[in-house]
Amino acid sequence: MKNILKGIKAYAKVLPLISTLKLWKYFAIPILISLVIAVVIGALAYNLSDNIGFYISKIWRWQWGKETFTAISNFLGGVIIIVFGFMLYKHIVMALSAPFMSPVSEKIEAYLTNKEVHSHRNTSFTQQLWRGIRINIRNLVKEILFTIPILLLGFIPVIGIISTVLLFLVQAYYAGFGNMDYTLERHFDYKESISFVKKNKGLAIGNGIVFMLFLLIPVLGVMLVLPFSVTAATTKTVALLKAESKTILEKV
Repeated sequence: MKNILKGIKAYAKVLPLISTLKLWKYFAIPILISLVIAVVIGALAYNLSDNIGFYISKIWRWQWGKETFTAISNFLGGVIIIVFGFMLYKHIVMALSAPFMSPVSEKIEAYLTNKEVHSHRNTSFTQQLWRGIRINIRNLVKEILFTIPILLLGFIPVIGIISTVLLFLVQAYYAGFGNMDYTLERHFDYKESISFVKKNKGLAIGNGIVFMLFLLIPVLGVMLVLPFSVTAATTKTVALLKAESKTILEKV
């Protein structure tokens, strides 16, 4: 809980930092990517929700209660579309934005550490894009594997209420994971980054909670979600890396 709160509180200092470093110009392409993907997924969701509800309603083969089950099916179809729509949106956007957000993260790190960042891993635009795609495909698959049983849990009366909270936290974790990786890609390889986020999952969840809440704000949320969440994630990830380096030096 302590780390979750730290991840949330990091957003309080985001706007002054973005203004101080004049970062808004670097966010233009990621914002455009975010808007385009949001429109495409929103359109798909609108067109598919009724179809999914229709196929779910076919499970009920009896006439009695058919209308009630159809109404429930349409609702479930909408929920499924929203959940998977959020998942696809965030992973596609974070993957395609990697080559643009990594340099922003580097500028923030240089400012916070008061020195030019000498990357442990010199990566090109293509390598950063591939890293982003690889991480987000891995996270998408993992998220789906967690989401399906949680959705099924939602059918159980009373206990099903917990599924909504669990779904939100799972989505938040993987959103925060992606935001932290823009910094981690300069310091760790693929497997090391996964291990690092697992050790600091509270921070990832805290960052992702605000990320998900931003998406509930029409239009403006989609535009601001990446600039704010990546800046917040970078500040806390850099602090963790500094603390980890200090601990290693003290042990030596």
